[in-house]
Amino acid sequence: MTLIGAKAVSLSLGGRRVLAGLDFAVDAGEMVGLIGPNGAGKTTLLRTLAGLLQAESGEIRIKGASACTISRAEIARIVGYLPQDGASHWAVTVETLVGLGRLPHTGPWRGATAADRAAVARALDACDATRFADRPVTRLSGGERARVLLARALAGEPEVLLADEPVAGLDPGHQLDVMERLRGLAADGAGVVAVMHDLTLAARFCTRLCLMHHGRIAAAGDAATVLSPKNLAGFYGVAAYHDLAGGKPVVVPIQRAAGGSRDATR
Repeated sequence: MTLIGAKAVSLSLGGRRVLAGLDFAVDAGEMVGLIGPNGAGKTTLLRTLAGLLQAESGEIRIKGASACTISRAEIARIVGYLPQDGASHWAVTVETLVGLGRLPHTGPWRGATAADRAAVARALDACDATRFADRPVTRLSGGERARVLLARALAGEPEVLLADEPVAGLDPGHQLDVMERLRGLAADGAGVVAVMHDLTLAARFCTRLCLMHHGRIAAAGDAATVLSPKNLAGFYGVAAYHDLAGGKPVVVPIQRAAGGSRDATR
């Protein structure tokens, strides 16, 4: 079942076309890695799918229905959004912040139920954040804060999770933990879209990759197809080392490709 998708979606920001007639869809059980050079439109696509930006043309569909026919409250229950570089400017505790992820289910004036508290506890545990649940968010490191914000998104138990660079700023061990958690969500039937810059993590954990360029999906499929030497040179302007470890791909950019552009988005 297709959980969320975009059909012929176009959008301009600041006079520049960022999405150009783009088609995209995510099925239940999929973890899609959204990759591509800076400025390709990845974050804009996530924000449009989440309803934070309005497409100029085309349509966003959620579980088969046009998003414009679904209430904001219902969309919030179905779709979770994890922005990049999220911040909290209030010294609330970690547990309180993660609890805000339950708002789509509880509403602003109802107290937390046992089910809500259990969902928060599970999310904190999944993100290795239980041990600082009582700490003010403003006293966390950047990596700790990133895990707490992911926990807030997970606490809402969304059917679709849109995660913008979910492992940015994390140490290698926690990067693996987060990717395992996202893959587990997909295995349990959710649809996950993760914007990724680490090509090896994207290749090893995602069920499918979509490479964006100039506001369109330029290549889609398995890692071997999407991360081919031709695509890496043509869209990223790099040559990479390719190998297998444990039967899964390793893709490490090692140098600029001969004649490769230094700004593939131009």
